[in-house]
Amino acid sequence: MQISTKELAGRRIMRVMFFTAIFSAMSVLTFNIVLPELRAEFQIDLAQASWLSSGYLLVYAIGSVVYGKLANRYRLKNLITFGLLAFAVGSLIGFTSSGFWQALASRLLQAAGASVVPAAAMLIPIRYFPPERRGGAMSMTAAGLALGTALGPSVAALLLAVLDWRWLFVPPVLILVSVPFFRKYVNDEPAPSPGKLDWLGGALLAVTVALALLGATYLSGWLFAAAALTLCLLVWRLVTASEPFVQPALFRNRSYTSRLAMAALISCVASGMALLPPVLLADVYGLGSEWIGFALVPAAVISSALSRIGGKLADRRGDASLYTVASGLLMLCFVLLAAFSGTAPVWTIPLFLVFGNVGQTFIQVAISSSLSKSLSKEQAGVGMGLFQMMNGIAATMAAIVYGLLIEMEARGWNPLAAGANAGMYANVFLGFLILHAGLLAYYRIRIHPGRQTEPQLSAKGR
Repeated sequence: MQISTKELAGRRIMRVMFFTAIFSAMSVLTFNIVLPELRAEFQIDLAQASWLSSGYLLVYAIGSVVYGKLANRYRLKNLITFGLLAFAVGSLIGFTSSGFWQALASRLLQAAGASVVPAAAMLIPIRYFPPERRGGAMSMTAAGLALGTALGPSVAALLLAVLDWRWLFVPPVLILVSVPFFRKYVNDEPAPSPGKLDWLGGALLAVTVALALLGATYLSGWLFAAAALTLCLLVWRLVTASEPFVQPALFRNRSYTSRLAMAALISCVASGMALLPPVLLADVYGLGSEWIGFALVPAAVISSALSRIGGKLADRRGDASLYTVASGLLMLCFVLLAAFSGTAPVWTIPLFLVFGNVGQTFIQVAISSSLSKSLSKEQAGVGMGLFQMMNGIAATMAAIVYGLLIEMEARGWNPLAAGANAGMYANVFLGFLILHAGLLAYYRIRIHPGRQTEPQLSAKGR
């Protein structure tokens, strides 16, 4: 098999992206471990403390679309350089945090820079690889994210054993090492007709989501009303703007929208997988932050080691095969967590999470690869950026909801958790099981009813 010069360059870039994704994942996840500690230090509830993660995800989501659109106007390597520099600056400011709000502001600046990573990670496989080998390329980023998930808890645990939570801002600064390599290997030109960037539409979208999340956090009717008002303004902008922030034409592609909706629901569960186990280990099993970090390492290490297998399976057997395997692993994890959280020994929880982490890594590769094949090359940048944005917004909203649920008194409606003392945790895990069972049925019946591979669609074909 002969490899083109362009694809060889793409392989070099994806190796650098692997390294970059490690620190991106570490930054997203490490603060989940210290949420119980921050909740106590700043005298806030879990929903408020989770803004260090959910606020990050919100900016991360919007930023991924912005960078995707800017990639049509500016060189991608310049955007990557700018983003990674902003990420490092936010990390350094966070290290000096003296209070919750300064730490939150630093996290938002981190996210504004780091959101260039998912945008580039989706665009590079589309620009440099043919459709039949994109799964393997995307799995490089998935492997980096999985390894970052593995290293994040262990690095956090080591730091927290001797230092305080502010030192969690330090490791991401190492991401600057990748900048010279991106500048060397990424050689692209902006589109000849890049169009305009709808900053007003993007701002209205960000404000609408932020107000809705704040309304959920503080249970404020006024904030929900303000969110409804800005939503009306956003709809007006999308209808009247010549080049709106979100292209309505994309939603006429039913193949794309069905996968987009599935990806958002999968992201909601992924948010729970990242947020709930650390809090469960703290609230139910009484572990400290450093021990929580070590407990999460085995699942993350194994998912990192197996992530490339997922990409190869997607390329050889198709996205549907990988999705089915991933969904089965996730459902097994949720059955175990729903039934045994709070009753099983503490050491079994990390074992249960192995199935969930591997399944989550595989399913992300499967849905990303499948979704990219539903877009034409002209729509790839905007479409994959919207995919990242919807995932981030869904994960952010879900994190707020989980925080509110955990603060509630659990009702005993989970038939699997008889006698368990994990309360609402077991209920939520049962909900995850039911949701993924429904998603698998929909995927096999409506999206991939057979073993055929969906052809790459042209712009005219839609």
